[in-house]
Amino acid sequence: MFLSARPQPPAARPAAATVRPMPILPIYEVPHPILKQKAARVEVVDDEIRKLIADMAETMYAAPGVGLAAPQVGVSKRVLVADVPVGADGVADAGDDSRPESRGADLLALVNPEIVESRGETRYDEGCLSVPDFVEPLKRSAEIVVTGQDREGASVRIVARGFYAVVLQHEIDHLDGVTILDRVSKLKRSLYQSRRARAKARGDSKAAEHRPGAI
Repeated sequence: MFLSARPQPPAARPAAATVRPMPILPIYEVPHPILKQKAARVEVVDDEIRKLIADMAETMYAAPGVGLAAPQVGVSKRVLVADVPVGADGVADAGDDSRPESRGADLLALVNPEIVESRGETRYDEGCLSVPDFVEPLKRSAEIVVTGQDREGASVRIVARGFYAVVLQHEIDHLDGVTILDRVSKLKRSLYQSRRARAKARGDSKAAEHRPGAI
C-alpha cells in the first residue's frame, strides 16, 4: 500500500550486509484463484511456518511493500507479515527509515490473526502488490484489536490505529480471499481489468510494476 494525500509510509529498506538473503517468493496477482480462497488456519507454528515467515519478509522488502499475506505468495495459510514503525500509542510513525540496520526492527509476523474489535472510520489510498497499477481510497476502521500468534506460537493481542490498522485490515482481507478490487464498484473493477488486459496484449512491461510501499 502507498499513500498519496496522507503521509507516506516507510520506504523499503536496503538489505543489511550482515543478513543472509532469504529466497524471494513469487507474488501472485489477480485474477489468480488462490487470491479468492479463504486461507486455512495454521494448526502448529513450527519450523516450516517460521521459514515461510522469513521468506515472506524478504519478499515484502524486495517488492517493496509494507505488508504481505501468505496467499499472495501462493500459500493458502493464515499468516501475514508487516513492517510499519509504530509508536507506543499504536499509530504508524514514519520515523527514521534511512538506516539499513533498522530493517526488520518493526517486523510483525502474525499467525491466525483475527480482528476482535473495531471502531471509528478512516480512509487511505490503498495499493496492493497483487493488484499492480491500481490505487483507490478505501474506508477502513480507524482502530482495531487483533489477536493471533507470533512466530513462536505464543498468543498476542495488538491494538492498531491509523495506517497500522489499515495495513492489518488489508492483509487479513487477503486471508479471507478479499482484495482491494472486491472493495470498489463493479465499474471501477471492470475498467481496471480491461486496462490490464490491454496493457498485457501490448506487451507493456510497465503494467506489472509495483508502486513503492504497496501491501
